[in-house]
Amino acid sequence: MGKEGAGSGGGGDGGMSESVIRKVLVSYMYVAVWIFLSFSVIVYNKYILDPKMYNWPFPISLTMVHMAFCSSLAVALVRVLRVVDLPSSPAMTPQLYVASVLPIGALYSLSLWFSNSAYIYLSVSFIQMLKALMPVAVYSIGVLFKKENFKSSAMLNMLSISFGVAIAAYGEARFDVRGVALQLAAVAFEATRLVLIQILLTSKGISLNPITSLYYVAPCCLAFLVVPWVFVELPRLRAVGTFQPDLFVFGTNSLCAFALNLAVFLLVGKTSALTMNVAGVVKDWLLIAFSWSVIRDTVTPINLFGYGIAFLGVGYYNHVKLQALKAKEAQKKAAQADEEAGSLLQERDSHGDRKTDNQA
Repeated sequence: MGKEGAGSGGGGDGGMSESVIRKVLVSYMYVAVWIFLSFSVIVYNKYILDPKMYNWPFPISLTMVHMAFCSSLAVALVRVLRVVDLPSSPAMTPQLYVASVLPIGALYSLSLWFSNSAYIYLSVSFIQMLKALMPVAVYSIGVLFKKENFKSSAMLNMLSISFGVAIAAYGEARFDVRGVALQLAAVAFEATRLVLIQILLTSKGISLNPITSLYYVAPCCLAFLVVPWVFVELPRLRAVGTFQPDLFVFGTNSLCAFALNLAVFLLVGKTSALTMNVAGVVKDWLLIAFSWSVIRDTVTPINLFGYGIAFLGVGYYNHVKLQALKAKEAQKKAAQADEEAGSLLQERDSHGDRKTDNQA
């Protein structure tokens, strides 16, 4: 009996360990897929837009192709195939769409436009270094909109990240003021969009996954981009005249962009947003190595030293966020335990009163 019990217990432990290993492997698979797709989209966009490569320097047009493709697929998945349901409590009314989704869509269109434009002027490695400023922008705008509390320790961390990026910029061999201005503007617009999502959607109880986000946001992004496209790129496209777009290149590029949104949904849904942040750091280092070894962009020691400082600052930022998240979850569990204990005491008191009444 004892041996059988021990054997079954060991089997249970083995099953448990196999289950844990399986979950870990699945998590690593989601991370690997996200890194691969994110890596592919960045390099593919660089290839299309860079004058020394495919030489199609029309970032607004490329972004519009992405949004048209994503809008069509999102509508098909939501309305035809019904893969996901639209939010119902609260429902997305026209008034809510205008007040919440349109501002987010406008910021998203500007972020994508400027971010893609930066690939014309800057190397992939330097763009990834500039993107390290995202926590600085999110925190600063969060404080401005009173979604974050100002803390001197947090501000020192933001300054360390900024200092590291400044050193990386100082050491950049292919520094271009237009490209840096475009990428910084893209970071600012994206950070504002992330803060507004919390204010305009999350605070109202609306949660959108990447498919429903694209279903609502991609069409208005496309509409917002039409205005600058008409004035900035349409005359240049007409001047080209004979240019025939390669359907394979633009089709596979758009498919990668859409698949990346699905990968974000799987990664965050099956693991956590923090896992995605950590995976993003790995992806950035891979892109820097790829940019240096394959594309032959110049990466200087000063670049790497500055980005190393920014990397440590971003790592500390993620650590603080993780600790805050753990503390919040612990508070929730403690509150639930208190509620369960209170309900048990009430049940015991009610049973005690019934016994007293019966004895009387």
